[in-house]
Amino acid sequence: MPNALLAATRSATRRTSRALLLILALYAFSRIIEVIPISTPSTPIVALEILSALAFAVIHGAQHYRLRGILVFAGLCLLIGNTIENIGVIAGFPYGRYEFLPLMGPQLMHVPILLGLAYIGMAYCSWTLARLIIGATRPALRASQLITVPLLASFIMTAWDFAQDPVWSTLLHAWRWRDGGRWFGVPLTNYAGWLLTVFLIYLAFALYLRGRSASLPLPADPHWRAAVLMYALCAFGNVLQLLRPQPLDIIADATGKLWHTASILRASALVSIFIMGAFAVLASINLKRLPNTESSQLR
Repeated sequence: MPNALLAATRSATRRTSRALLLILALYAFSRIIEVIPISTPSTPIVALEILSALAFAVIHGAQHYRLRGILVFAGLCLLIGNTIENIGVIAGFPYGRYEFLPLMGPQLMHVPILLGLAYIGMAYCSWTLARLIIGATRPALRASQLITVPLLASFIMTAWDFAQDPVWSTLLHAWRWRDGGRWFGVPLTNYAGWLLTVFLIYLAFALYLRGRSASLPLPADPHWRAAVLMYALCAFGNVLQLLRPQPLDIIADATGKLWHTASILRASALVSIFIMGAFAVLASINLKRLPNTESSQLR
């Protein structure tokens, strides 16, 4: 590679690294201010958390799939996610009967705009962890990976919702499950619905990549470690919820069933540590197996 081109590549890599570090810091800040004693759940705090994760996905994803590719991923998240969420609110399928409350901000039809955007950031990080764990680190997926990567990514993404849904619905009242549920007021059908929704998103993106394999970039430094750190920060943020002062020791779901606030927060923390944490650890282990040309060091 000519010296001028090499210098330009290194300069671009450093700029991307700095941008990703700034976004990670903003995301960490949003998770911290959620739990400080003077803070209360509010739409701006939710927006900061969601939009920082979205910015991470766009910048990081452009290194792997070019801007067009990550915009296709975002479009699939918005189209499939919002379509199924709207069906879910209207028909109660596939998640269960629920409705969104004012904390999530303005809605498009029956679904908050922020929720649609929330799919993009965490869905992208979950997809990237699945690629690392399976070893699908080349830009194009092999035929055998067209199902395995979307399937694993779906479980990684659903683990995120498994940890957070009782907190955001039963405790913070961002949405309401009308019939309650066994998982601290959340029906188990919700997680089957999540698996279906995100699997369809991932499968559609995998097929898109398969069709464009020849034109995908080969990034010399795709910042793998940053994606693992983003997912780990989300898990850590869930654990931090244990520090949030709670006005009530007992809280009721939409059916009137009572739940211990501390039990909800501890369950979220345990899922975050032992399920989300396990995915992050597995991905981190595979970082060491990448060739030096695919090093994930942030410079």
